[in-house]
Amino acid sequence: MLTDTPGIHHVTGLVGDAQEAIEFYGGVLGLRLVTQTVNYEDILQHHLYFGDAAGTPGTVLTQFPDPHGDAGRVGTPQVASAAFVVPDDALEYWRTRLESHDIAVEDPIDRFDERTLRLEDPVGTQLELVGGSPATVDRAGVEPWAEGPVPVAEAVRGIHGVSLLSVNPYATAGTLETLGFEHEAEADDRIRYRASGARAAVVDILDRDASFGREGPGTFHHVAVSVESEEDLYEWRELFDERDYDVSRVKDRHFFHSLYVREPGGVLFELATETDGVAASGPDGGPGESLYLPDWFEQDRDLVESQLPELTAPAPNESGR
Repeated sequence: MLTDTPGIHHVTGLVGDAQEAIEFYGGVLGLRLVTQTVNYEDILQHHLYFGDAAGTPGTVLTQFPDPHGDAGRVGTPQVASAAFVVPDDALEYWRTRLESHDIAVEDPIDRFDERTLRLEDPVGTQLELVGGSPATVDRAGVEPWAEGPVPVAEAVRGIHGVSLLSVNPYATAGTLETLGFEHEAEADDRIRYRASGARAAVVDILDRDASFGREGPGTFHHVAVSVESEEDLYEWRELFDERDYDVSRVKDRHFFHSLYVREPGGVLFELATETDGVAASGPDGGPGESLYLPDWFEQDRDLVESQLPELTAPAPNESGR
């Protein structure tokens, strides 16, 4: 039997320079670079995983660096923005921290019952920091990276949710309901759906006019939702195929199994199996400190390393400050 998805597994975007992405997401936002590996569809492209110390599903944002790609444009049908949750009393800390790194931050806004800071990464990816209540933060059960550059009391606790631009918001809403998300609230042009899990549970559909987007650095590629098992993936694939959705085969992504579905509103979803975490160590150092390759690519390591830039993970800060 199919079960409801508990929430978001990870979100994947596109950036330009890989080292610049590490310095922003690791050095400024304080996420841990838990894995640096390759795009399994193009082994001469990095794939960077950021998250909590273990890369726990629901905390993970991944990036495909493409230093030669044309800049993307946010529009339909895309994930328009991704939000991280931080303690609700930490927003002023974050505003000061971001401004000290010359990152423009808008005044906090009230949305539903939350306070939100909006910002962009160095290539224009739209991000948000959402203040979560102590009960919400505790219930998520995520410990931030204690050795990161941000004090633990203010650190990112994981993904809060995503906002979607769809060519057919009603169809996208139907897909979310199929996946087990429930309609929660509406405000202005924003329709909120929530999954049943304790973290990374929010998906907002933006019912607004928007031009068509263009994939490239500064945009998101897809959002992944969690499923319990590989067997569930095959059931989901059969269901989506029966409904004439554009759905992929089940794929082995080494850290998890997954499938991709392009729903009628045009947004690309991935369904990914739960795991304890996606942190992985390469041959030199701990998680994220050198290039990790799954066994089936290890024979190509010399070729891959000769074509990819060597990356430097942010140095741990033992004080957490």
